[in-house]
Parts: sequence; structure tokens; C-alpha cells
Amino acid sequence: MITDVEEEGSLPESHLLSQNYPNPFNPTTKINYSISQTGIVTLTVFDVLGNEIASLVNEEKSTGNYEFTFDTAGLPSGIYFYKLQTGSFTETKKMILLR
Repeated sequence: MITDVEEEGSLPESHLLSQNYPNPFNPTTKINYSISQTGIVTLTVFDVLGNEIASLVNEEKSTGNYEFTFDTAGLPSGIYFYKLQTGSFTETKKMILLR
């Protein structure tokens, strides 16, 4: 199941990509991020070789806090990276899938 839900609360003043939870994980993990300005947002998962594994978000988002549940069905155990890009903001974090 894949979800991308805007959380209630105050509007963020800066962009933020949080560490996924749980980490290590199996089979799903949650990725939280905040967007301080409306714009095109991409959230992408890569393997350790830099190959794109999944495009989780690729659309215009309003200012707010978001949570995405990433289901890793079909992926092998290993280290993966997820990258958030919006405007001039880019941040990458590491996550570990244990089967």
C-alpha cells in the first residue's frame, strides 16, 4: 500500500526530509518530509549503485507536511537511498531493508 498524506498542523518554514521509520525495515517504511513553498516535488529511491529503484512522488505539492509509506515488495535486502528534490533544495538519506 502506498500513501502520500498531508499531515495536519502548522505550515513548515523550511524544507525538511526526515529519516525513514522504522530503519532497518521490512516490508514497509514511512518517509516524512516538509515543503515550505508550493512547487514540483520529487521523492526517488536509489540502490547503492545509483540506479533508480522507484519514483515515489513526482508532482506539484502545496506547502505542508507529508508522509509516504514505501512498500518494498519484490526488492532484495540491502542499503537504499531516498532523495527529496524541490526547487533548489535537495537532500538524500540512507535506509536499510532487511528480509
